[in-house]
Amino acid sequence: MSNLRLQTRLAAEVLKCGKNKVWLDPNETNEISNANSRHNIRRLIADGLIIKKPVAVHSRFRARLMAEARRKARSPYGNR
Repeated sequence: MSNLRLQTRLAAEVLKCGKNKVWLDPNETNEISNANSRHNIRRLIADGLIIKKPVAVHSRFRARLMAEARRKARSPYGNR
């Protein structure tokens, strides 16, 4: 497998996200490895070979439970 570190960094800057949010198509590593400029990276993004991963959803379930318990005064000062 070729080293795609440069392409990942450029894609992250073009997409305005972190490097971990960049998905490179594993079936097209040869074509992606040839991209060595921002212009080429933008073309690959338009073609769908490079995608920005969605933001992970952080569940507020436990936070709501704790907030409800606090409203009912179930969290005295000794437990904080």
